[in-house]
Amino acid sequence: MNEKQYQRMATGKGFIAALDQSGGSTPKALRLYGVPAESYNGDDEMFDCVHKMRTRIITSPAFTSEHILGTILFENTMNRKIEGKLTADYLWEEKGILPILKVDKGLAPEADGVQVMKSIPQLDSTLKLAKERHIFATKMRSVIHDANAEGIKKIVDQQFEIGLRIAAAGFVPILEPEVDIKSTCKPECEKILKKELLEHLATLDDNVRIMFKLTLPSEDDFYAPLVADTHVTRVVALSGGYSREESNDLLTKNPGVIASFSRALTEGLTIDQTADEFNILLDESIKSIYAASIA
Repeated sequence: MNEKQYQRMATGKGFIAALDQSGGSTPKALRLYGVPAESYNGDDEMFDCVHKMRTRIITSPAFTSEHILGTILFENTMNRKIEGKLTADYLWEEKGILPILKVDKGLAPEADGVQVMKSIPQLDSTLKLAKERHIFATKMRSVIHDANAEGIKKIVDQQFEIGLRIAAAGFVPILEPEVDIKSTCKPECEKILKKELLEHLATLDDNVRIMFKLTLPSEDDFYAPLVADTHVTRVVALSGGYSREESNDLLTKNPGVIASFSRALTEGLTIDQTADEFNILLDESIKSIYAASIA
């Protein structure tokens, strides 16, 4: 692990930009950006369109290490180039921003009130390629819908099992057991989840370092014990469907937690904006999320 990069993530001020929409979520991201599904044919053209969108964001003068610590990428993006450099190299060498890779392959059907991750059969080869592409960390997502203790335990068991494999390969794994903000028992889900996370943390060797990406909680400062745990490099928050204004407001109520927003970050950005319009809006978005992250 690159010690300079690790210290940047562990102690730097800023937040993580999530630009990792994959096959299932890309059409919605493009639609919000003003690119309807009928304007492209098939996955190849769709990914070309979303890479252009991400390139516009990443190369914007508003997108800098002054406010942004890291950026989460989809594997397809990792293998593409920005201004002649592989995306991860462009981020670190030109922007000073840490590249992070989404490694999960999507969600399994709901069972026991949760959606665990689908199997990741090529994980070792993906990590090998990520090392060659100079990726710093990884991220993988599961979803909790109901306060089912057995289901939540399955999610946490799976996240830690795979996370430890990733850590052993030299990356910082970001575990993302998301709680659905539409869940009718969201606070109860979060209580069960926190208990499981703390129990798993207590079993880790002293040298293991991980991160968590969690839904903004219903109770203020709820994840303070995770923030304080010596195994935890950072706790970051997903917006999960909240607007940017709502997300920022909730984030300020959770000291030590920083943002890792996707939809809330790109809210309002459209393909037909002029360069000035686009950059001004992105700058306002980034600065507001940064302010909430360091509050």
